Order: sequence, then structure tokens, then C-alpha cells
Amino acid sequence: MAHEFTFRITTTRFDEDYSPSDNSRITTNFANLARGEHRQQNLRNALTMIDRRFNDLAHWDNPDADRYTVELEIVSVAVQFAAEGEDQEFPLLEVLDIQIVDRLTGKRSHGIVGNNFSSYVRDFDFSVRLPAAAEAAGRFTVPADFGDLHGKLFQHFLDSETYRERFTVSPVICISVSTSKTYRRTENHHPILGVEYEQKDPSLTDEYFGKMGLSVRYFMPRGSVAPLAFYFRGDLLGDYTNLQLIGTISTMETFQKIYRPEIYNANSAAASIYRPTLEQQDYSVTKIAYDRDERSRLAAEQGKYAHEHLVKPHGDLLEQWAASYSDADLAPVG
Repeated sequence: MAHEFTFRITTTRFDEDYSPSDNSRITTNFANLARGEHRQQNLRNALTMIDRRFNDLAHWDNPDADRYTVELEIVSVAVQFAAEGEDQEFPLLEVLDIQIVDRLTGKRSHGIVGNNFSSYVRDFDFSVRLPAAAEAAGRFTVPADFGDLHGKLFQHFLDSETYRERFTVSPVICISVSTSKTYRRTENHHPILGVEYEQKDPSLTDEYFGKMGLSVRYFMPRGSVAPLAFYFRGDLLGDYTNLQLIGTISTMETFQKIYRPEIYNANSAAASIYRPTLEQQDYSVTKIAYDRDERSRLAAEQGKYAHEHLVKPHGDLLEQWAASYSDADLAPVG
């Protein structure tokens, strides 16, 4: 039943003049920065932080730490339904794509897509389905099929011609480590990703991304103060160049410093046994405005939007499609 819907990609330049479109998921980190009185200064400062961190990590043949600049593009993916009527198109997900510009040679190279992943369907799962399941059961509970539809849609998109025509490598989604888990430093050290941490008790987020066909590893790059969670499909250490990995680190570490400074802009680095906390008081605040409370509130509103404009009109079709989308259709995790 895949012919009942297709995918469409649109892109928007993310620079200091960026303004969120009406269709953009407004809790997305980059959209949050682009609103308010200081929106342009917010964006300019964030992009400067990304460039500085990139050049710090790409230090070879870069004596003045200014050889590279990072250009970002918002990739918006919509699912288009063949059936006529309202809600024929739904905004499935948004990510950032990276272009790396070498000022010395003039060469442009493609980074890794997937940064700042956001999804209305994920908002629906976490902000609508989970609370409803807890209310019905009288306790916190996770439905057995939690994340199944989202995971299958995501993997179907990655395997689609729409994705393959535009991107040559699989995405990497880099997010904060969980404040409910404990991470332990290992002896493994990667020249770009840094020291690896382990966490052997999968979080709900880990399991959710697992249904998207993504494995997870945790690394703390040189100069960082906390590990980042890298969700990937394939071989994180072997499928990407050093500059591609640096592009993801510099972009996502910057966003984490802005909206989780208690963890990623702390004044001391993570210990060998590390439990992240937002109660940390010893940290520095960036000069970039970010409304964390608004982001949490809007997630619930956008979950309801997904219910009204995707689940209600297309839920039966998607349920039938997901049931027919066998395990053989899914890419192996790892």
C-alpha cells in the first residue's frame, strides 16, 4: 500500500535572516531561536558558535582557526496521500542538513543530514498517546505498539527514492543524553568523536529510535563537558568522514549549549561515572534567548495537531500499511 502515499522534500536556508514558515514545527530548536525581539542576533550568535567549534575540532592545516564555515539548510519532509479531500499532505518531519565550505580551497562538501530531528508524529506519541495510556491504566505504561508507525514511516522514507536521490549517506540524529540514566566512561577513544561512554539500560527514547532502525552510542568530543547521544543507521565510526562528524558535533553541541546549558555548558566536565542533571547550578548561560517552557507546552499542542490532521483522516490507511510493512522491509539495526 506504499503507493497510497509518497514523500516530498522542501528546503529552507537557515541563516541569520531565517524566519519560520507557517508549516514549520514551531517547537523545533532552530524555529524557537528565530522568534522574538532578538531573533537575528540569536541566529547570528548560534551560527558563529557552530563555526568556531567546527574550526576548533578541524584544527589540522588550520592555524588561524578560520578555514571552514558551516552552511545549514532545513529539510522539511511531507507525506502526500493519494486520496482526495482535506489533509492530503502532512508535515512528517524536519531536520537540518549541513554543507561544509573550505575557505582555503573553495571546496564544498556535504555533511550529515539528521541534525535537530523533529516530528509531529513523535509529539503525538509522547504528548497524546502516552498520557492517554497512563490515564486509562491508572499508572505510567507504554503501549506495546508505541512508536511502531513512526518508526516504519521513518525507515520507509530513508529507503525511498525521494531520500536516495538527494542524500548519499544515512542520517545521524544527535541529541542530549538522558537525565534519568547513568553513563560510564570507557577506554575507547575516537579521534573526532572523543571518549566513549556506555549506558546499558535503554531509555524510552532509545527504544523509540530503535524502532526507527537506529542504534545509539555516546561520545564526549575533545573540549566538550558532557557526552552526546548519536543515533545512527549503519557504522557511525566508518561511514562518515572526519569533517562530516565534526559538522554534526559542532552544530548539535551548539544547540545543546543553548537549551541545555546545565549539561552542555557546565563549568566542569563529566566524570567517569556521569548522571546528567538539569538541577546543576555551576554552568554558564549563552547570550541567546531560548524559551524552554514554551517548547514543552507547544509539544502537546502539536501532538493534538497530528491527531486531528494525520491520525483521524488517515489512521485506517496507515494502520493497514504498517501491518503489511513486514520486518523484511525494515533495514537491520546496527
